[in-house]
Amino acid sequence: MKVELYTSAFCGPCHAARAVVAEASALVPLLEVDEADVVARPDEAEARDVRSTPTIVVLDRAGTEVFRAAGVPRLDQLLGALALAV
Repeated sequence: MKVELYTSAFCGPCHAARAVVAEASALVPLLEVDEADVVARPDEAEARDVRSTPTIVVLDRAGTEVFRAAGVPRLDQLLGALALAV
């Protein structure tokens, strides 16, 4: 399973989202995390229809989106989404 975290350099909530993703990653060792700055990787953000930062997209093993959160998710929300991706 994979978490795509879309951020921007001057985004305050992005720091909080990174912390939530880091906590989830510590609890789920097989979790792959890919952080993409929307300025540096605009094509990827556009392909995922990212409209604001932070945006978190959870993908299952097949690459299918199972969860999306614009803004900072709570840890329990993200862990629940990861359970759907298994």
